[in-house]
Amino acid sequence: MSRAVRAFAPASVSNIACGFDILGFAVQSEGDGTAGPGDVVTATRRAGRSARRHGRGTAAPGGVTAGETGRRDPARRGPAIAGEPLRSPANGREAGRCGGSVRITAISGDDGQLPLQPQRNTAAVAAAALIESEAPDAVVDLTLEKGMPLESGLGSSAASAAAAVVAVDALLGLDLPPAALLRYALAGEILASGGAHADNLAPSLFGGLVLVRSLDPEPDFVALPVPEGLTCALARPHTQVNTRESRARLEPHLPLERAVTQWGNAAALVASLYRSDLELLSRSLVDVVAEPVRGPQVPGFHEARTAAMRAGALGCSLSGSGPALFALCDGMRRGRQVAKAMATAFESAAGVDCDRLVSPLPAPGARVIGVSGEADGG
Repeated sequence: MSRAVRAFAPASVSNIACGFDILGFAVQSEGDGTAGPGDVVTATRRAGRSARRHGRGTAAPGGVTAGETGRRDPARRGPAIAGEPLRSPANGREAGRCGGSVRITAISGDDGQLPLQPQRNTAAVAAAALIESEAPDAVVDLTLEKGMPLESGLGSSAASAAAAVVAVDALLGLDLPPAALLRYALAGEILASGGAHADNLAPSLFGGLVLVRSLDPEPDFVALPVPEGLTCALARPHTQVNTRESRARLEPHLPLERAVTQWGNAAALVASLYRSDLELLSRSLVDVVAEPVRGPQVPGFHEARTAAMRAGALGCSLSGSGPALFALCDGMRRGRQVAKAMATAFESAAGVDCDRLVSPLPAPGARVIGVSGEADGG
C-alpha cells in the first residue's frame, strides 16, 4: 500500500484593515471540536526514483510564538473536514501533471469549479514548486477536499496551497523550514491572485496572527502576540469576489498623506498587540487604501459594518477582498453578538443568505491530520 499523508490548512483573515498584504490571522471554529473552515490535501507517493531526504520523519509546521520565525514541533490537531464524494477524472474532469511531478486525482467540495489540470490548480502548483526544488525524482498524487467556499475573502486558494506543501513535505520526510514552505506555497497563491502576497498564506501555514515583513529575497515573517480574549466574528454573504479582479481595481499609486495614515495605523496595531491595548487596537483598525475601493463592491457592506460597530466590535473591515467581513471583539460573548448583527444586516440590506463564525484567537495553522500506508524506504 502506498504511503499517504493528509494535511489540513485553515481559513484566514488577511489585511486586518490597515495591514494590506502584510497582516493576517488564522481562524477556527468555536470550541465544537472541529477544525473549522479550511482545506484538506492528501498526498500519495507514486512509483519513481528515490527522493532526496533532508531531515526527519513526517514533520509538519506548527504555530510560532510571538516574535519567533524558527521551526517548531509539528502540530497534528483537528479532524479532517468531511467533503462531498470525491470527483475523479472518470466523472468528467481530466487529470494531468504539473511538470511531471504532481497529478491531481480528485477534488471535492468545489461544485465542479476547480480544475484538475495541475498547472491551473493552486495546490498542485505549490506542491510542484516544492518537489522540483527539493525532491526532483519524486512523483506525487494529490486529492483536494475543499472545506470552505471559493472567492469568499477567507483565503481559499492559500489554504489549498498551504495544505499541499505541508502534506508533501511530510510525505517525503523533508522537514523543511517554515520560510521554505511559505516560499513554495506562494507559487500557488501567485497563480490564484496574480500577485506575490502572503497575508493569507503565512497564517494558514503557521497559525496565529502574522506580520509578513518581506518576501524578497526570502520570506521574512513574524508571529505577533494576541491579547487574551481577543475574538474574531465573521460574516460571509453568499456572494463571490474574484481576488485578481479586486486587486486590479486598486490604485497603483497613493497620495503621501494617505500612505502615512495607513502606515501609522499598521504600526499602532502591532503596538496594541504587544501592549494588549484594545483601545489602541480599536483606533488602528482603519483602512484608507483598499476598503474605500472594495467596500462599495460588496452589497450590504456599509450596513453590516455599521451593525458590527453598534453591537460593540472593536473594529470591522473586509476580510481580504471580501465579501466576508471580520470584526475583532473583546470576548466570545461579544463576538457572537457582533457576528449575528453583521449577518442580519447583510440579509436585510442585500437580501442574501449569510454564514457566520466566531473564532477564538489565536488559531492553529496547517498540520498533518493522518498518515496511512508504509514508507517506501527510498
